[in-house]
Amino acid sequence: MLFNSIDFAIFLPIVFVLYWFVTNRNLKLQNFLLVVASYVFYGWWDWRFLSLFLLCTIVDYSAGLGLARTDNLFRRKLILWAALGINLGCLVFFKYYNFFLDNFVAAFSFFGMEIQGRSLRIILPVGISFYTFQSMSYTIDVYRRKLQATRDFIAFSAFVSFFPQLVAGPIERATNLLGQFTARRTFDYGKAVNGLRQILWGLFKKIVIADNCAGFVDTIFSNSANYSGSTLLLGAFFFAFQIYSDFSGYSDIAIGTARLFGIDLMQNFAFPYFSRDMAEFWRRWHISLTTWFRDYLYIPLGGSRGGTWMKIRNIFVIFLVSGFWHGANWTFIAWGALNALYFLPLMLLHRNRDHLQIVAQGRWLPSIREFLSIATTFALTVLAWVFFRAENIGHAVDYLSTIASPSLFTMPRFAGRQAADTLLILIGLLLIIEWNGRQWQHALAHLGARWKRPARYALYYAIVFAIFWFGGKKQQFIYFQF
Repeated sequence: MLFNSIDFAIFLPIVFVLYWFVTNRNLKLQNFLLVVASYVFYGWWDWRFLSLFLLCTIVDYSAGLGLARTDNLFRRKLILWAALGINLGCLVFFKYYNFFLDNFVAAFSFFGMEIQGRSLRIILPVGISFYTFQSMSYTIDVYRRKLQATRDFIAFSAFVSFFPQLVAGPIERATNLLGQFTARRTFDYGKAVNGLRQILWGLFKKIVIADNCAGFVDTIFSNSANYSGSTLLLGAFFFAFQIYSDFSGYSDIAIGTARLFGIDLMQNFAFPYFSRDMAEFWRRWHISLTTWFRDYLYIPLGGSRGGTWMKIRNIFVIFLVSGFWHGANWTFIAWGALNALYFLPLMLLHRNRDHLQIVAQGRWLPSIREFLSIATTFALTVLAWVFFRAENIGHAVDYLSTIASPSLFTMPRFAGRQAADTLLILIGLLLIIEWNGRQWQHALAHLGARWKRPARYALYYAIVFAIFWFGGKKQQFIYFQF
């Protein structure tokens, strides 16, 4: 079920009414409603994968109980690795089986030995990378004794399956989310209104910006050999805003929807395209995933505590794994490696924590130095996105080679140029509004808060109008494939 669909527009009010007006006096019943609603929401794509989803829930719930019953280190490790093995086994099979098989066969062919490998027609379950990581984090935290194991299966099921963030995050921790399902919730009008504003802004980013960018991106990347360097650069620029507006738009809708139910989810994007270096970018982009890898992979490997070579190794490990998490393609690994190269100089020079505060704090405009830093960081990010979007490594290299050719200095030429100019204006509007709201949880959090009601509602209706008037062809959210 897509957030930007009629199905969801009908589904959400029904669940909201049942939640606050029918089940509100019984916490277990309220949580059970959320579990049922979440399974309906997920099963809307393919009900067959509900069994896989339920398996992950049962495995980690049982692992938590097992860890709570023993202090024996060997048994605790056995329980932990068994739970992680089942979760990662499901993830590897559905997402990476054919990738490993194809590369295994290719490796033997390279040395002159032909072997046969049978690829499987595997359907990738929607959001499997998200809910397996969320479920696994619970078991790891219980193992580390950072969290008490819960005996409330319904509350735990609600934590794993909570429909707003089920298929594309944020990837929540049990330390933040699980406790909210074991405590009674009361309706907060202010929180709900703030949630609706965030949903509205998320829909604008998804429908107006991301979906319109998608058409140009698909055309330019699919026919890149026929276009000039300037056109390809514009295509990469549009993809940068497609993936940002698509994914952060989903997160805005998810977080806003959760607020309607009295649930607080973590911020997943903190205006990353206003970052002054790549370290700041990665503190602001897909925060729930980057902090997951930091806490469960980077720090256990030693983090930045060891010598220089250990630091370099750990940085490459975390970025390569992050790239591979996104998909079974060498392009994602190359994207991760490139970002590791971007990050390394900052870490080795101890500059990776220079920009912990928002840019131009207390000022409307950035300084010239800040502006140049933002522009440079954005340019590096756009070039890296080419690997993320390309079909294969060769395609990415050819694409970047054309950008670096003299044709970069020609005018972009492609079908729909007038519509692209309109889209550039809309992207400019997006940047202005987000710059104005960069110190808050989302761009509309305080925009117009001091305006008189007619002016404030005029803003909201203008955004609604833009969604209907400028909305592009409906597209599935990009991160559903991950």
